[in-house]
Amino acid sequence: MHTLHFIRSALLLLLSFCLGGVCNAQAAQNSAEPAAVVRGVPTERSAPVQAVAKADIPATARGSQGRILFILASSKVHGKSALPASISFGEVVHAWDTFRAAGYAVDFVSPDGGAVPILDSYVSADLVPRLKDAPLMDGLRNTARPAQIDPALYRAVYYVGGSNALYGVPENPVLQDIAMYVYERNGGVISAVCHGTAGIVNLTLADGRALVAGKRITGFPEEHEEQDAAYFKEFPFLIRRTVQARGGSFHAQDGHQPYIEVDGRVATGQNYASAKPLAEAVVGLLRKLAEQSPGRGATQG
Repeated sequence: MHTLHFIRSALLLLLSFCLGGVCNAQAAQNSAEPAAVVRGVPTERSAPVQAVAKADIPATARGSQGRILFILASSKVHGKSALPASISFGEVVHAWDTFRAAGYAVDFVSPDGGAVPILDSYVSADLVPRLKDAPLMDGLRNTARPAQIDPALYRAVYYVGGSNALYGVPENPVLQDIAMYVYERNGGVISAVCHGTAGIVNLTLADGRALVAGKRITGFPEEHEEQDAAYFKEFPFLIRRTVQARGGSFHAQDGHQPYIEVDGRVATGQNYASAKPLAEAVVGLLRKLAEQSPGRGATQG
C-alpha cells in the first residue's frame, strides 16, 4: 500500500510539472509579441481609440512600427456612371520605390479588398515593365479589407490618387479610424497625393475638429479638371472647396511641376509629379519622429 501510494503521488507530481511547463511555454510565446507603445511622440487624442481588427500580416512583422499603409480606392467607375475609373499606377510606384529604398515595409488596403483597377491610360510607357513586378503587383491584386488592418503596425498612411479616389474612400468609417489611429495614437504621418487628398477631407480629430482645419493642404484642384467632361459631373464633392469648408488653407500652382505642402504631420502633394517628393518628405518626417522616439525607426519588409 505504501508503495502504491508513493507511485500515485509521484505520478501526480510529474503530471503537475508537465502541465505547468506547457502553460509557462505558452505564456512565454504570447509575451514574445511586443505591444505597440508610443514613446516620446506627442499625440492629439484625449479619448481612447477603438482598435481595428488585426491584419493577416506575417507574425514576424507584427509589432513593427516601420510599416506604411497605402490607401487605395476600389471603384472601377465614376460614381453611378459606366465611365471607367482607376488608381494612378505611377503614384503607387514612385512612392513604393521611395519608401522601400528608405527601409519601410508597405501594405495595401482598399474599401473592397482584392484587386484595384489599373487602366492602361494610367500607366506611362516607362512604368509598363513594373506591371511584371511581382511583389508590387501581388500587393495591388490582393489589397486587404479595412477590417483586416491593425493600425498599431503603421507609422504613416499614404492616400493614392487616381480618377477613382473620390469614391468609397473618403466616406469609409473604418479607413477613417485607421488613419486617425495612426495619426493620434501612433504619432504618425498622414499623407495624400493628387486626387488622394479627397481621402483626408473627412478625417476628424478626437476633439471634433477637422484634420485639415488650420493646415496648409494641396491636392488636385477642381479648376484643373475638365469641368465640361462627363466624369467631372460624377464627383461627389470638390477637393479645394471641401478643404476650405473644413477650415483648411488650400494651395496649388499652375502647371504639372511637383508641388507639396507639409504642415506638421500632414503632408500632401498636388499632382502625379509630386508622388516621389511627397514620399521623400514623409520619410524625412518619419526619421525626425524616430529620433524623438528611439526604437521606432524603419524596418525592412
